[in-house]
Amino acid sequence: IMSEKKQYEIEFVVKASPKLLYNFLSSPSGLSEWFADDVNSRGENYVFFWEGSEEEAELISKKVNQHIRFKWTASEGDESFFEFRIDIDDLTEDVSLIITDYAEEDEIEEAKQLWESQIHELQHIIGA
Repeated sequence: IMSEKKQYEIEFVVKASPKLLYNFLSSPSGLSEWFADDVNSRGENYVFFWEGSEEEAELISKKVNQHIRFKWTASEGDESFFEFRIDIDDLTEDVSLIITDYAEEDEIEEAKQLWESQIHELQHIIGA
């Protein structure tokens, strides 16, 4: 029996324009700077490489400079996906990156920590 994955969200303020940020979230060259060691894409199919492993994902929805959503091909049988959403605060004009992802309930904290270290890397590259 597959255990239920739970959806969670995590938000980071990023000091970058939505356009610049979107490039890091959507292009193979941008994603390979902070998210994976290397990324290849062919059409809607993206392959992410980490030390000794690779994962394939399909780009299932995107809106330029606003959001991009991927689904791991290995998780076809469930509702899960991961999404990067760019949000701009109306008052402060702060740019936030909101990540939606899924994990087993007992792995959510660990998953959030992993995202935190990856986003820290992203902020470092952007110079934020």
